[in-house]
Amino acid sequence: MIMHTRRPRRLVARTAAILLLICLGTLRAPVYARSTPPEYLIKAAYLYHFAMFVDWPDYAFDSRNAPIVIGIVGSDPFGSAIDDAVRDKRIDGRPLIVKRLDWAQDPRHCHILFVTDGNRIGDVVRRVGDLSILIVGESQDLARHGAVINFRIEDNRVRFDINVDAAKRSHLTISSQLLSLARIVRNP
Repeated sequence: MIMHTRRPRRLVARTAAILLLICLGTLRAPVYARSTPPEYLIKAAYLYHFAMFVDWPDYAFDSRNAPIVIGIVGSDPFGSAIDDAVRDKRIDGRPLIVKRLDWAQDPRHCHILFVTDGNRIGDVVRRVGDLSILIVGESQDLARHGAVINFRIEDNRVRFDINVDAAKRSHLTISSQLLSLARIVRNP
């Protein structure tokens, strides 16, 4: 999969974000956010930054200014941390919004979908099919079972895997900068 950058300004923003992503991995919580486990403060920031390093096809949005929707399906481990991470932020002129979904709701309007129950990933992957949705989870080997990105803890740091086959199936272009930080996996 060939990756590209759009504009010099975006390249500078991506480079700064990469440095932040590298620093984010350590599991330490700021004093103000003790109610949310440190792991989820970091994962919330990662979800925002993932949106900076993924390009969706134009047809994935209803309009040029449509928001990037981050959906959380299942129980919400983030609390307000995810809302705080995206508040007043824009990527390519698009605001980011967070929606919490139960399992019965249709996730097809989301651009990033965080799945809290790894046992249900197969159902989620079948429901969204080849739509341009960045499916993210946090269960062991989830990326090998259809998620595009899967969080894991390694050496007390939040790390992630990227399934490049799942990204291709979803018509998503992932920046080479983000790929360089991930463990790459493929469908079996």
